[in-house]
Amino acid sequence: MPVIRSSEAVTHEIHGARFVSYATPLTGSKELCAWRGEIPAGTKAPAHTVNREEIFHLLDGELLITLDDESHRITAGDTLIINPGATLSVENPTDRTAISWVTTSIGLQATLADGTVITPPWAN
Repeated sequence: MPVIRSSEAVTHEIHGARFVSYATPLTGSKELCAWRGEIPAGTKAPAHTVNREEIFHLLDGELLITLDDESHRITAGDTLIINPGATLSVENPTDRTAISWVTTSIGLQATLADGTVITPPWAN
């Protein structure tokens, strides 16, 4: 069983947030990807539609999540199930960084409102 040390995790930054990647095909995962998200205060990520199910667990902080036009304020300990085809936006309206843990299957892509498709390196 591969052990990914925190010192070996790969960090990516996009749309003002940081993604610290642990489980990917490059680290030995065959089906799933998992990463820690760091969403700084004041960050508002663009809406995007996902092609894979995501499990989004908030470890610390508070976020405003809009999922298919329905807004939810979530706090530490809350979990979202984001189904394929759902449109998601994440906003941190607070004054401190929020920390999340996300798990999905390999091959995740996110499509922005303008049609741009993002293939996150931490999920493939």
